[in-house]
Amino acid sequence: MPNRHRGEVAVELGGRRRKLCLTLGALAELEDAFGVADLPAMVERFATGWLSSRDLLTLLAAGLRGGGEALTDDEIAALPLEAGGVEALAGALGDLLIATFGGAPANPPQPQGA
Repeated sequence: MPNRHRGEVAVELGGRRRKLCLTLGALAELEDAFGVADLPAMVERFATGWLSSRDLLTLLAAGLRGGGEALTDDEIAALPLEAGGVEALAGALGDLLIATFGGAPANPPQPQGA
């Protein structure tokens, strides 16, 4: 069961409930993947509210690994989405960012083209 006080949230993927958490290692992975120098720059990037499919996948992969899943990027990309599709996934990732950084973003993450 995810613990919001530790920055954990749940997401339904691949037929089961999984835990997402942005640990320090996961945050470092995201800084590298997004090419930002620090956490404020990463928060600024997320604050736009617009993320590509690749961005969602990168954030999902870091969150799953931070939550204890030992999956590769290819395995994560192949996980089928549950009811609600990409919109539900983007909502869960928005919840993850709020649980990690606090506060409600002005523009929660939306997949491009939504």
